[in-house]
Amino acid sequence: MQPFIFLFILLVIGMIAKNHSLIVAVLFLLVVKSIGLSSKVFPYFQQKGINLGVTIITIAVLVPIASGKIGLKELTESVRSIYAWIALLSGIAVALLAKGGVTLLAKDPHMTTALVIGTILAVSLFKGVAVGPLIGAGIAYTIMKMVDVFS
Repeated sequence: MQPFIFLFILLVIGMIAKNHSLIVAVLFLLVVKSIGLSSKVFPYFQQKGINLGVTIITIAVLVPIASGKIGLKELTESVRSIYAWIALLSGIAVALLAKGGVTLLAKDPHMTTALVIGTILAVSLFKGVAVGPLIGAGIAYTIMKMVDVFS
């Protein structure tokens, strides 16, 4: 019963915050749990969900290239901009942080609870986007490694 209550609270938060991603995610989990498929579906999503999500995001990012809206001309023009170089370096930094996040979540799965709560707070209170757990884990991993070095 406790998971249903927790998910319902998250649903209400998602509705108040008007966060469609959170609403859809919670409704999906409630339906899967209600129809008795959680023992099959949940382990799969827990194990493969991040990779599936990253794949879907990557597809969305590559659509402008596939549709022809971004081509080699736009690419060569963009590297002339300082903002493009900032974006390039930011992309590298985020990918490296996410790599650390995957390591942390695999090594210390209990961290997921704190990261999910932080993500939910950011989504509901600050209109954030729910990619936080992986990047948050990466930032946490990096800071933890720095603490280890200095302690």
